[in-house]
Amino acid sequence: MTARERLVKELLNSFAGQPGSWRHCLYFLSNSRNEYVMMYSLTVFENLVNKMWVGVASGDKAELRSCLPKLLLSQHALLPFFIRNKLCKVIVDIGRQDWPMFYHDFFSNTLQLVQSPSLAPLGLVLLKMTSEELVCPREDLSVARKEELKKLLLDQIPTVLNLLTGILETVWDKHSVAVTTPPPSPTSREPGILAGDSTPMVLEAESGALCLLALECLAHLFSWIPLSSSITPSLLASIFHFARFGCQQPLKTKPLPTSNGDSAPGSLPANGGGHGRTGQMVGHAERARLGVMAMNCINELMCKNCVPVDFEEFLLRMFQQTFYLLQRLTNTHSHSNTHTVKSRLQELDESYVEKFTDFLRLFVSVHLRRIESNAQFPLVEFLALLFKYTFNQPNHEGYLACLDIWSIFLDYLTTKIRSRLADSDSVINRYKDALVLLLREVLNRIQFRLNQSQLEELDDETLDDDQQTEWQRYLRQSLEVVARVMELLPSQTFSVLFPVLQEDLDIYLGLQQFIVRSGTSRRLNITAEADCRKLHCALRDLSSLLQAVGRLAEFFTGDVFSARFNDALAIVQRLVEVSCYGSQISLYDVEMAVPSVLKPDLIDVHAQSLAALQAYSHWLAQFCSEVQRQQDQTQFVDLIRSSMAATTPLINAKVPEKLLLSACHLLVSMATTVRPVFLVSLPAAQNIFNLITENHNHRLPQEAHVLVCRALSNMLLLPWPSLPEAEQQWQSRSANHTRLLSSLTQQYRLLPRPPSHHPNSKAVIQQTLCVLKDLVDSISGEATKSRQICYHSLQESVQVTLALFPLFIQQPDVTDEMLSFFLTLFQALRVQMGVAFTEQIIQTFLSMFTREQLAVSILQEGSSGSKAVEKFLKILQVVVQEPGQTFKPLLPSILSLCLDQVYPIVAERSCPDVKAEMFELLFQILHQNWRFFFKSSVLSSVQRSGAEELMENQAQFITAMQAFGQSFLQPDIHIFKQNLSYLEVLNTKHKLYHRKLFRNTMLFHFINVLLQVLLHKSHDLLQDDITLALYNMAAVDFPAFYSSFLPEFLNGCQGLDPHQRTTLARNFTPERDLPSFSQGVYRIVNDLRFYRLCNGSLPAGTLKL
Repeated sequence: MTARERLVKELLNSFAGQPGSWRHCLYFLSNSRNEYVMMYSLTVFENLVNKMWVGVASGDKAELRSCLPKLLLSQHALLPFFIRNKLCKVIVDIGRQDWPMFYHDFFSNTLQLVQSPSLAPLGLVLLKMTSEELVCPREDLSVARKEELKKLLLDQIPTVLNLLTGILETVWDKHSVAVTTPPPSPTSREPGILAGDSTPMVLEAESGALCLLALECLAHLFSWIPLSSSITPSLLASIFHFARFGCQQPLKTKPLPTSNGDSAPGSLPANGGGHGRTGQMVGHAERARLGVMAMNCINELMCKNCVPVDFEEFLLRMFQQTFYLLQRLTNTHSHSNTHTVKSRLQELDESYVEKFTDFLRLFVSVHLRRIESNAQFPLVEFLALLFKYTFNQPNHEGYLACLDIWSIFLDYLTTKIRSRLADSDSVINRYKDALVLLLREVLNRIQFRLNQSQLEELDDETLDDDQQTEWQRYLRQSLEVVARVMELLPSQTFSVLFPVLQEDLDIYLGLQQFIVRSGTSRRLNITAEADCRKLHCALRDLSSLLQAVGRLAEFFTGDVFSARFNDALAIVQRLVEVSCYGSQISLYDVEMAVPSVLKPDLIDVHAQSLAALQAYSHWLAQFCSEVQRQQDQTQFVDLIRSSMAATTPLINAKVPEKLLLSACHLLVSMATTVRPVFLVSLPAAQNIFNLITENHNHRLPQEAHVLVCRALSNMLLLPWPSLPEAEQQWQSRSANHTRLLSSLTQQYRLLPRPPSHHPNSKAVIQQTLCVLKDLVDSISGEATKSRQICYHSLQESVQVTLALFPLFIQQPDVTDEMLSFFLTLFQALRVQMGVAFTEQIIQTFLSMFTREQLAVSILQEGSSGSKAVEKFLKILQVVVQEPGQTFKPLLPSILSLCLDQVYPIVAERSCPDVKAEMFELLFQILHQNWRFFFKSSVLSSVQRSGAEELMENQAQFITAMQAFGQSFLQPDIHIFKQNLSYLEVLNTKHKLYHRKLFRNTMLFHFINVLLQVLLHKSHDLLQDDITLALYNMAAVDFPAFYSSFLPEFLNGCQGLDPHQRTTLARNFTPERDLPSFSQGVYRIVNDLRFYRLCNGSLPAGTLKL
């Protein structure tokens, strides 16, 4: 902004603040045609009404209440629409302040305008603004006034709805070209109902504009009025009439001229007056907007979950109307037989189709349970129409939105069956055919051989916020529907899916015959374009169907294992066969035509076959425990041996990474989930051991290396299921594990000290610690024996890490890696490490993290140094949570680090991550070590009732509480929320607010701070949390809160007069239940802000009564 612009702005603001400036603005508004001048004048009025109205003389108020409406009436047709709307807003703002006491005809004038043929559009604009501004007013009103306005408006609602119904009915009756028939009963099969369409194909522009405004009004009114008898059947019918406009195909009509040259192209004229537009017809876009707005109204009603008992008839009527609309949307016999349902939907306004889908989702999710049992509700027919609507959606987003509706319905059905097990078969049979149809069609929709052109449109490269591509999201949502149907109809789903899978598998398994060898190279002899396209589609489909098979794995385990054993066995055997085949002929290594397309397809199929097999690892684990009791284990052993034969050849640095990682994950599942006793002795497993321990030159990529190490470690560490302790062979497994880790950490343990500046040394540290951290993490929840062996193997590496730590303190990225490792160690193996060594580690860290070192690390926000400090604080959190007296001697030095070293650095700075960890550490110290501060138990302190509490380390306790209090004065909302919840937990568990020291010296300070936060609106998102904390603090001594704190708080509040303070205190009724107290807090905060606004707007020297 230039100096001149700044000067102009200051002059304009200064003029607006002068008493009586509004008179000049009234003159400007009446006589100027400059839009900027008019807008400025209206801004002055708006500020006067909303910020200074209390100080305006009553005569001036009366003049404004008279002049502005007259100005609007005389000039509304000439004003640009945004100026007219702003003027309407100022008049409504005056009504919000003065109606009905001083501006008794405000609402009746608006209703008169609505009833006037020429001024109805203007009346509707005012009516909608009245609904918006009086029901959800801003902060410039007292609570009492807000409640009064809502009650006054509710009293007017029957009249308003009648008027709006009248407008809609009049226009509809005037323009209907056929005899208007009521919607048919939903079960009606008469084609004539649809053929004799009663929707007006033509509509005058003025009528269209009027109805659009009426529907906008209704949509806002429905957002806040309760369901009541005022919402009559005729009003509902009228809204649904206009909803039909969205179902119409485009007609060849002339587009509408824009109103006053102000509206956006294609919008309905928003001003009143009929100058020169009579006879002009509404175009397709405008009719569609009417349909969209009507659906908006309907959706506002559908959102209401609180439905009175006598409203079931109302819901049924809504359903009948919807059924009619659905019939129209999915009807192909409209103007010509050439229209398919899909092309019909394609020609409709996109917003209308979206709104209609929203409506269907609301109907199914909110109201289906209420109405399904009604005999007049033909749910199966409704589902048939929904099916048609879903599978004719013109775009992918619309289709996925419809799939969501089916998912909601399937969840509803599943819940219903679980709650009515006795007649579950009859419920299932009612919907069986529909569900099988749904299943078949969803499976068709994910297959490239049936929908290649549509599916190729989906992006399969760009990741969204959930880290999935558009195609992956499409496939996942489709497979979720398949899984839900499987839960209801397992055998039918299996019999639909398996043949489709088999068809694509046959193509894949037949590729071997097309491989031609020439010397050392191999070539896939499929070159014709049509064949390549067919193969591409078959491979894409096979990949999707393998994912579907994997998604269904959960339905074969648990109680149904035996009943569905044969089906699951068939699947797993097929998956093992496909995986072995892929690994044997390694198609990713074969030369081919269009490798950029087919090679990724072949890799993906191979990877998905391994991933699908991995999904059945829980089934294999259950199979494993079942065969332990049987003599013949051949079937199971063959499956595992073949799976390993398919997996291990792929664990090779030359294999494409996607495939390599799939193989690694399968190996991890075999070792961790299935855990066969013989796994480690298989030649395939031995090969992997040799690869990892001996071959350091052909190292796997880091992610794959970590996974393989985890699998090998878990084979040796995890107990074998269903075997007694004596048969676990712990001794030999422990020796093997030690050898494995010794080999993995050899380079690390032999690093020179001090380490050379060779870049390789840093890489060795980071890679080794990454592997070790993962190994420890994977056994953190396992039996003691596993953890003992793990720590025994790790011991030397841990000592090496501790010795290296001080040497790398100036290299934050290495420090961060080391502390990550120690954090995992403390979380998983602190018992195995023992007290003495743990103390040694902590003391080493405490001595290294000097105040200077902390300052350097923390102030580089988001850096490795800052992350290292976070990890260190996390380690201390683990230590202070350890029960018993083990680590109590460390508490003073940990507290000192927290309060004397870290807190002073972060107190006045942002540092959200370090601050969050520091406060969690403080909380854990207080929570887990309460008796470090308060010697007595809760029981004895209650029994002593007011006698001296035995307290130690009081100074540290006070500093900790001050740190919490200070955080409530800062803008970081996450820290605020976290710390407030910590105080609440300390109160729940240890009666923090009731402790004598807190009650006498801190309680009212905390209440004061929290109330000030509410007053400043700085943390409004946490309003409910703050109010609950206030209630719990006040509940310590309600009489003192009401008689002592409240008057003191109000006396300290600036900008109030004594009468206002008394009123505020009186309105906060001394209730002791949470809802009433919350209402009291809301009222005092709202009214206090209102009084300050009023007092700030009074002219100097005003006498206050």
